[in-house]
Amino acid sequence: MRHEDLEVWKKAYSLTLGVYKATKAFPREETYGFTSQLRRAALSIPLNIAEGSVRSTNKDFLHFLNIADGSLAECATLVKMACDLDYLSSEKRAEFISQINSIHNMLNAFESSIRRQK
Repeated sequence: MRHEDLEVWKKAYSLTLGVYKATKAFPREETYGFTSQLRRAALSIPLNIAEGSVRSTNKDFLHFLNIADGSLAECATLVKMACDLDYLSSEKRAEFISQINSIHNMLNAFESSIRRQK
């Protein structure tokens, strides 16, 4: 299956686009610090899902899904911090956290499905 066909990849891709759009309004002095870190964390999620999907073994795929889930946790922490620093509104934070939780649940279900295939 192509990664573009995976619902979890689509949701992760959408989250990443939202993060990039939201971080355009972050303070300029954060461009190479906080903004960059949040963008890299978000970007890592769909990239690792995509990379894992083309690996030759389920073990490798699970490894990349695990990395994506770690990046998701990093993204959640950064989103909370961005709100606490007044870079994001509480509404935007809630939207991102909802997306993050949904992706996390999908990743867990997908990983379980892959493990059952063994």
